[in-house]
Amino acid sequence: MRISGFYGSLLFVLCFLTASAQKTEQKEADKPTDSVTIKERRYGLRIGVDLYRLTRGLYDKDYKGLELVADYRISPSYYIAAEIGNENKTDDKDRIDYTTKGSYIKAGFDYNTYQNWLNMENIINVGARYGFSTFSQTRNSYKIYNPNPYFGEEQIVPSGDKFDGLTAGWIELVAGLKAEVLHNIFVGFSVRINYLISQTEPQNFANLYIPGFNRTYEGKFGAGFNYTVSYFIPLYKTKKPIEKEGKK
Repeated sequence: MRISGFYGSLLFVLCFLTASAQKTEQKEADKPTDSVTIKERRYGLRIGVDLYRLTRGLYDKDYKGLELVADYRISPSYYIAAEIGNENKTDDKDRIDYTTKGSYIKAGFDYNTYQNWLNMENIINVGARYGFSTFSQTRNSYKIYNPNPYFGEEQIVPSGDKFDGLTAGWIELVAGLKAEVLHNIFVGFSVRINYLISQTEPQNFANLYIPGFNRTYEGKFGAGFNYTVSYFIPLYKTKKPIEKEGKK
């Protein structure tokens, strides 16, 4: 379901970009040839929220989370970008039931690889982040492995088995896109590949889930995505003549 939704979103945004480009191209073709084309670039702050984490708690009783996203344009193609969030996740596996609670922040940059038509502001980006999380782990219950479970396996419910003050740091490679669907309102999504570079682990336990990083079952590598809606706050803009035709 997640994969089909992902590709459905991708198809929607790509169709939107194509239609916008065709519409802009037609407008340019209808212009008199003796006009000067002025390209505007708007600079400002874009802030938004991750809809996936915001709505996941509606159908997953073991999860609560919120992620706020922001970026600021510093050049025609480069943006300073950041995410900040909080997660509370309980996972009941065959042999262990645990809860992870914590907050995280990610900061880095995005590079827009998409060449917009006149005064369009859509983004197809690649980028990188450094992420840092502070969190706690609670071991709710677990089972001791018994190779000869004649009488069944014993489930242990520990008392106050909580580990506070845990931290983790990682780097992320990011790829995604944003499209303006209404004036100053953008929808977008991104995929992330994470690599864990540092962590503090509790004694006799492991960090099975790190807020902002996701699961750690694959060792130091992780993956994730977000699906966002954001609002652009323009602060200033620049104008540049890019075409002058018909003048002798």
